Amino acid sequence: MIRYALKCEHDHEFEAWFSNSAAFDEQKARALIECPHCGIAQVEKAIMAPMVRTSEAVESRQSDMRKALAEAMHRVRTHVEQNFDYVGDSFAREARDMHEGLSPERPIYGEASRDEVRELIDDGIPVAPLPIPASESPKPKTLN
Repeated sequence: MIRYALKCEHDHEFEAWFSNSAAFDEQKARALIECPHCGIAQVEKAIMAPMVRTSEAVESRQSDMRKALAEAMHRVRTHVEQNFDYVGDSFAREARDMHEGLSPERPIYGEASRDEVRELIDDGIPVAPLPIPASESPKPKTLN
């Protein structure tokens, strides 16, 4: 895909994506490209600076993405802690009891061993890992 900066004869600027430069030429020749502002089909490519990625820009973007991911994980964990029942080491038993109708359904979170989690998943009981803050020990918590 290629993105072109375009301009109509009324100096309205806009961008459009094409599968390749030949696709742009073909669509332009058939008057299929229209200005989104005025609808006119007389458009030309505008001057556009190429997008150059430096290693510094890539590192900055990766850092921003890591921060955004950490913030999202923190929001998920905070939501769970404020809205789910903490059942501690009883998580696997509680999740199984709810699944089998032995206790009422409710959102829970707590600790479970890897073997307990595998058994729950094998039995079709939906569980997911809960994001752990960096400041907490790595004992896994699970939610249902």
